Amino acid sequence: MTTAMLVILAVWFVVLFLGPPIWLAMALAAMAFLAYAGIPDLAVAQRIAKAADSFPLLAAPLFILMGNIMNSGGTTRRIFEFAKVCVGWMRGGLCHANIVASVIFAGTSGSAVADAGGLGTLEIKAMTDEGYPVDIAAAVTASSATIGPIIPPSLPLIIYGVSAEASIGALFIAGIVPGLLMAGALMLMVRAISVKLDLPRHPFPGVRDLWRAFRDAFWALMTPVILFAGLFGGVFTPTEAAAVSVAYALVLGLVIYREFRLADLARLILETVETTGVVLALVMTASLMAYCLSLSRLPQSAGAWLTALTDQPLVYLLIVNAILLVVGCFMEALAAMLILVPILVPVALKLGIDPIQFGLVFVLNLMIGTITPPVGVVLYVTSKVAGISFERVTIATLPFLVPLLVVLAAITLWPPLTTWLPRLLLGS
Repeated sequence: MTTAMLVILAVWFVVLFLGPPIWLAMALAAMAFLAYAGIPDLAVAQRIAKAADSFPLLAAPLFILMGNIMNSGGTTRRIFEFAKVCVGWMRGGLCHANIVASVIFAGTSGSAVADAGGLGTLEIKAMTDEGYPVDIAAAVTASSATIGPIIPPSLPLIIYGVSAEASIGALFIAGIVPGLLMAGALMLMVRAISVKLDLPRHPFPGVRDLWRAFRDAFWALMTPVILFAGLFGGVFTPTEAAAVSVAYALVLGLVIYREFRLADLARLILETVETTGVVLALVMTASLMAYCLSLSRLPQSAGAWLTALTDQPLVYLLIVNAILLVVGCFMEALAAMLILVPILVPVALKLGIDPIQFGLVFVLNLMIGTITPPVGVVLYVTSKVAGISFERVTIATLPFLVPLLVVLAAITLWPPLTTWLPRLLLGS
């Protein structure tokens, strides 16, 4: 059955380029294999239902809803204004503010697309209004959006944790250091480009300006603080944290900032349902595909091949990096994760690689894929927001791949960057 699975996967990969939804192509491939294997239809329904019946997965739509509410309730604007006051005095100040705002917003939304489409709208307009080249504004927005899924809360880390049966709480904590490293590396790149292009900067803010910006953004800045305190203190699980974050976002929009209208809630819930529907379709069909892979024993064969190729953890991680960087160019991140986790994670565990480190390496690779053509979803969103062509955004973003790849190399070569903080805070 391994040969049959390989043939079906090859056909499926070719069909992807014809443009059908990934979940539909995946479902058809899985059904073809199950028909070949003579598996009863009832097993299909059971497998799909089991994939959707997941308590940790419930966090995904809640975090998506929270991000939608904050975008509509004035929270993202206050975050950007605070970041602008803090670092706007540096050369290329709004570029730095763009990155800092993405770090803060990452602690509320956990989505690269939400960052690029929501916060990015404010950032690109502010930068172009002050004379920044639109290509630079779009490139910084796209590259900094990749920080969102690394710093908790993170939808991709939730999906990885569910698929790999790893601790989502530990994955969340592990993402903090790599996320900050990404921000620092991008700011160094911005500094070099800003000096070369002589980009503008704001006057150094006074104490009064800092205090005013902090006061206006205070309750927005408390969002990640509340989430982290609750997670670290054992008050709630990551899934319960998502529910708390939605309630807090509503309080911010309705009571504190008073820029959110209840009439908008139905529309935002509908947008959340649409986004969640796509995610769940991918999760369910990928679970069905994983079931087919297990029946075909393809993961075991691939694992044996990879293990025979090398028994060195570092060499295996480098191989995985190469595979994921290529896959990320052609496949949406969640789909790639759901397909490849059952194949790559067992080998990593067998070689003694920490599943938390492997998860961050896995997710960061695929986030880099969101800003690489031809299927760079963040590039498409940013080009639409900036009003320039996909090709222009792609070319402008290429230099910013360098700092992200440097951080990827760092967390690959030095595991404590991802494992030290979870062990310190969780004691495991």
